[in-house]
Amino acid sequence: MRKKLLIYVVAWFGLIACTGHFKDLNTDKTGITNEDMQIDLNHLGIPLNVIQQGIYFNYDFGKGKNWPYQLMQNLSADMFCGYMHDYKPLNGGTHNSDYNLQDGWNATLWENTYAYIMPQIKRLEDSTRIKYPSVYAVTQILKVEIMHRVSDYYGPVIYKNFGNERALYEPDTQEDVYQFFLNDLKDAVDVLREYAADTDEEPEFSKFDILLDGTALSWIKFANSLRLRLAVRVAMADPEKARREFVAALTDEHGVLEEPFELVKVSTENGYTNPLGEINRVWGEAYMNASMESILNGYDDPRRNVFFEPCPDDVLFADGVGHDSVRVALKGQYRGIRQGTMFAHTFYSALSRVYVNTNTDAILMTAAEVWFLRAEAALRGWTSETAGICYERGVKCSFSQWQVPDAEEYLQGDRLAADFTDAFTPENNIKARCLVSPRWDESASNEIKLEKIITQKWLAIFPEGCEAWAEQRRTGYPRLFPVKYNNSRNGCVDTEIMIRRLNFPASLLDSGMKQYEMLVDALGGTDDAGTRLWWDAGKNF
Repeated sequence: MRKKLLIYVVAWFGLIACTGHFKDLNTDKTGITNEDMQIDLNHLGIPLNVIQQGIYFNYDFGKGKNWPYQLMQNLSADMFCGYMHDYKPLNGGTHNSDYNLQDGWNATLWENTYAYIMPQIKRLEDSTRIKYPSVYAVTQILKVEIMHRVSDYYGPVIYKNFGNERALYEPDTQEDVYQFFLNDLKDAVDVLREYAADTDEEPEFSKFDILLDGTALSWIKFANSLRLRLAVRVAMADPEKARREFVAALTDEHGVLEEPFELVKVSTENGYTNPLGEINRVWGEAYMNASMESILNGYDDPRRNVFFEPCPDDVLFADGVGHDSVRVALKGQYRGIRQGTMFAHTFYSALSRVYVNTNTDAILMTAAEVWFLRAEAALRGWTSETAGICYERGVKCSFSQWQVPDAEEYLQGDRLAADFTDAFTPENNIKARCLVSPRWDESASNEIKLEKIITQKWLAIFPEGCEAWAEQRRTGYPRLFPVKYNNSRNGCVDTEIMIRRLNFPASLLDSGMKQYEMLVDALGGTDDAGTRLWWDAGKNF
């Protein structure tokens, strides 16, 4: 049943037309009748599957599949956070990598979310609030999961007033929308708690759940954990609110994610395919980033072997008379690509590819991440927990999740990140930037302790680049390699401070100038990639 429903969803998207006009986004263009929607709870299942798959946006809506994810995430967040890089010299070698930002790429998360996902969220909200409270609550959690990612890319978003033509789809500032996110998570937990207390029946959303196990209690844990994530995100923007929200979520009676097997992920068991797997295995375009190489190799991190593949072979180059006699030793090594070097060759295809295939579940949140959130909260004095203990629990949880050994030995290690040596172009070589080791040091400064926490969290949430990029911008950790060439428009991005956000889509200038002006006003700064978001305070304490 679930597989058929997913196929139905895929076909459904061929009937939807994308639009840049907000007033049109909540109009049903699917061609599906009310009778169709009532069959076997399809009026719940179809929108729920659209929304859950929409987090990674992997379906064919008449223009092909997988490439939307590549543009929405892989050529932005996955690269900017230091995880991955494409081996191809796209756009002649100058593009997002060197901050020559491509609007046609960077608009896709905004446009696809608002054209395809938010209308289905609005439809479910309106139809389930009274009759199907458990579905309503899950929809609210999914809405926050999807829209905080959008806000973390751009800043202000249309959230509270989506679907409200009388309010002209007025945008929310990031400060306001984060409060809405936190409130919605709290309200969803209240609804699910009441639902679980009142009935032993399987929730209406259960058979459509492709992220968790279909139980109200698991969704409460997810909501509480997500609330921790968002509370920590605003730690410097609104410290007191952050503390209150964090403590309230952590002390909820139903708990948060804690065990290695407690993962929130888009399951591939019933028809969903991981778009990163297609990009990696079929297209061959997802490789290790130099910053990841530096840290994994420097730490001799056991997770390296499950995150990436070693280089398959050495590379031979022709000498001056055409003989293949110049050998670059690569076989068995883990090697990556430095961002922003404007390379014009395809030699990097010989380097290390990511582990993900089309059948790999798409990870959204791990229990290890939650332990690192708890470590930071303890470091800030929000809780009575011990930062070092939570930190070590996070590392051990991550090792268990990936089924790699020797976490205890790793936690005693004083190894540092390695200098980067480009496999083919010595001019791209650079000294290591990450100068903290895995071993916890109780005598270190809070800044050093935070750097250790975030560096290990960055490793633990791999390969989820959206969250990694947000946290790297918020804290400055891990310390990534800067771009060698900075071709940002009008020099708006500082090479050392690095990119802070994506521009609003240029399509808004053509189809919604008033909308664009309201968004820029809500941003409170210039609409460029160097403007900091509200939670991006530029300091950690």
